Amino acid sequence: MAMQASDIETLIRESFPDAKITVVGDDGVHFSAEVIDESFRGKNRVQQQRAVMAALKGKMDGSNGEIHALGLTTKAPD
Repeated sequence: MAMQASDIETLIRESFPDAKITVVGDDGVHFSAEVIDESFRGKNRVQQQRAVMAALKGKMDGSNGEIHALGLTTKAPD
């Protein structure tokens, strides 16, 4: 089943309610997202991105995942 960008934003927002989140993608399986959240301050990029991936609750797991590709940018606010 194809996902919408808004579905991905909703999943991320559950874990990062105060984040600035931008998700784009219109083919249902390839997306890019930017997540800016204060909780990322002091964490390296891998830690930040793992936290976002955990928020996706398995939607990218293996060949059965609903999301095929997600370009992810994460950072703390300036």
